[in-house]
Amino acid sequence: MGSPAHRCRDIERQAGYLQPEHCAPPPPRTLPDTMWFIRDGCGIACSIITWLLVFYAEFVVVFVMLLPSKSLAYSLVNGALFNGLAFLALASHFRAMCTDPGAVPKGNATKEFIESLQLKPGQVVYKCPKCCSIKPDRAHHCSVCKRCIRKMDHHCPWVNNCVGENNQKYFVLFTMYIALISLHALIMVAFHFMFCFEEDWTKCSTFSPPATVILLILLCFEGLLFLIFTSVMFGTQVHSICTDETGIEQLKKEERRWAKKTKWMNMKVVFGHPFSIAWLSPFAAPDHGKADPYQYVV
Repeated sequence: MGSPAHRCRDIERQAGYLQPEHCAPPPPRTLPDTMWFIRDGCGIACSIITWLLVFYAEFVVVFVMLLPSKSLAYSLVNGALFNGLAFLALASHFRAMCTDPGAVPKGNATKEFIESLQLKPGQVVYKCPKCCSIKPDRAHHCSVCKRCIRKMDHHCPWVNNCVGENNQKYFVLFTMYIALISLHALIMVAFHFMFCFEEDWTKCSTFSPPATVILLILLCFEGLLFLIFTSVMFGTQVHSICTDETGIEQLKKEERRWAKKTKWMNMKVVFGHPFSIAWLSPFAAPDHGKADPYQYVV
């Protein structure tokens, strides 16, 4: 009887039984600087909604709470902080959405490629029957992306992409910055309500009192919902990174067949070597340094 991990694999056979003749020649390789984008209607809609919700929060924070404020210092400090975090959140979202998560070359299960691996007797490779690729260990097929993704954690419709080996850093930063701006917005709403109750409602906003209340209440619901959701996602992702076990591997209870590393080393594998302020930047691609590559042959 095979182990649970083996039963979860698509196909586990020796090279002679992979039937490479059933695979069409692989498509031309795209250039390294080609932007990655998934044409999924649901994912595109969710991504647009995410940006619109952030812009709504920007509108309420700036035009309803900060500009009417009598304290210039309060408006400048909170405006710079909120807009800076919102910019980093949207930049992280864009990088998570438009970065190749670690897609395995499609249709590479050809006779020539298998022969190039120079397999020894007893060595095993994995073939995905859906995208006809020879995939590395810890890779899984995504039915939305229609590709096998290295170290795939899950497919997130809110970023219209898989969360995998190459873009997990950006997804973690996206959840962290969204949680921070949600918390910041909730704190500012609380202070603004206190100010409006003490002062005349007509002086605490350029909008009418009913419109001001409705806008603030909607921002409260949005901030609270996003804070809970992204905080849970952020904690789940950090735990997954520290334990070096993806969401799919946890769900399938796959047997660990890779080297165990320290939590700090696992963090550096995702965010880059060595530790620096670049960990918090969505514009800095992680330098994996001496991180072990995921081989095709096990």
